[in-house]
Amino acid sequence: MINSVSKILAAILAVILMYVFPLDNSAQKQDDLSFLVAFKSVTNFVDSVRDKGYITPTMYNDFFEELSTTGNTYEVTMYHKHKTYDPNYDNMTNPNSPAFLGGFTLNYDEFFNDQIMPVLFPTNVKTKDDPSRWYKLSKGDYFSVQIKNTNRTPAQIMRDFFTNSNTTDAKINIPYGGMISNEDY
Repeated sequence: MINSVSKILAAILAVILMYVFPLDNSAQKQDDLSFLVAFKSVTNFVDSVRDKGYITPTMYNDFFEELSTTGNTYEVTMYHKHKTYDPNYDNMTNPNSPAFLGGFTLNYDEFFNDQIMPVLFPTNVKTKDDPSRWYKLSKGDYFSVQIKNTNRTPAQIMRDFFTNSNTTDAKINIPYGGMISNEDY
């Protein structure tokens, strides 16, 4: 009886070592490759925007096509901080003609996907190369992109199967950004 139990356990262990472990390892490597491709796509896109000072629909579509080669779906969040200098005025003494106090206050206007995407993809029928569809940034502005995968990766599915859990957090989460260094428009 003990001999047959040990043979069954040995067979289960052999199946795990011969089939399950290599499958898990290859799924993990696929996730690693997906992360590297997504990281390269994000850095290329953001660095291109930082160097040129604008986003075109073609640049955005190429970025999305590169991300889709990983086989995952992504939530893309773009963030633009526009630097403004506002002069300091004294509005309290005479509201009709405020006095300039000297100096300036640094403020940032923030723009997100809801403001960027209508410029890139308006509802009118303009060509993709029309300059009015360019989202322009200024030198000194800050631009960043964050991507998160919205699907479960193969490695997550396999691990969830064996651990009897349901992982929903993003396996690929890449934030990247920087200051705009050029206005090439």
